[in-house]
Amino acid sequence: MTEQQQNAIQPIDVSFVSAGLKLAGHLYTPRVDGPAPAVVVGHPGTGVKEQTAGLYARLLAEQGFVTLAFDAAYQGASEGEPRGLEDPGQRIEDLKAAVSFLTTRSEVDADRIGVLGICASGGYSLAAAGTDHRVKAVATVSAADIARQFRMGADGTQDPAVLQSMLDASAAARTAEARDGDGQSFDLFPATEDVARQGGQHVFEGWEYYCTPRGMHPRSAKTLTWSSIDRIVTFDAFRAVDLIAPRPLLLIAGSAAVTSWMSVEAFQRAVGTKELFWVDGATHVDLYDKPEYVTPAVSKLTDFFTTHLAAAQ
Repeated sequence: MTEQQQNAIQPIDVSFVSAGLKLAGHLYTPRVDGPAPAVVVGHPGTGVKEQTAGLYARLLAEQGFVTLAFDAAYQGASEGEPRGLEDPGQRIEDLKAAVSFLTTRSEVDADRIGVLGICASGGYSLAAAGTDHRVKAVATVSAADIARQFRMGADGTQDPAVLQSMLDASAAARTAEARDGDGQSFDLFPATEDVARQGGQHVFEGWEYYCTPRGMHPRSAKTLTWSSIDRIVTFDAFRAVDLIAPRPLLLIAGSAAVTSWMSVEAFQRAVGTKELFWVDGATHVDLYDKPEYVTPAVSKLTDFFTTHLAAAQ
């Protein structure tokens, strides 16, 4: 173990309840005196708290924030059946429950809580913060509205027939489950590197992060239930983004990310204090873990949360 690893802030295992389900979390506490500002960190749609959410949580804790990374319901080490269900309504409730949990902690100044959402949690964070006034500042990294991604594709050019085919499969899966109790799932990632490369940049870099030693974790989701699809496609992560104002909003996107159009759309819909910060050369998944891109993102997040979660004078 390196000296840097020895000195890194280590998380403590915590849990809290979201809509009746027990969620598993990691709480990172900085070495500061007195109640500190806090940030909830939401993971990507298939991630777990030990991956990019934990990385950002630790790095922000080193800058003086109490941070909480957690596994969404139905995923990771959290409760919920069927496993691999992606339910936008539940994901929003999970973020609000995480805020509630932080308000109970003595290390936290309950009046200075922000939210950081990465990838799909970027979209969920916008929806959660729009109606939860306890959230004083909102930031996203590689924000994605999971509904837009399934409806239109990561780059916005998907053939509409693809969605219709997925909805056919979702309907068939619900019928099968009603008849024999067999909840059906589909694979999220290609089986091999060659197939992943054929899918283009976004497919390959997702496969590389989640399916190789780069970011692989045994509890990160490799499948989703088909019953997730009809829940997902009616969701709109940007519906309440205008309600975030007058609270500040920061969106961080990679200039080479195929999903960056979603951050642009969210920025255009937002009102009040808002900023779209570009990390030059970064793709969507580059911002998950590559130091040359994570470092400027964390620097920007530190400035943002320091300014907007400052103690009242």
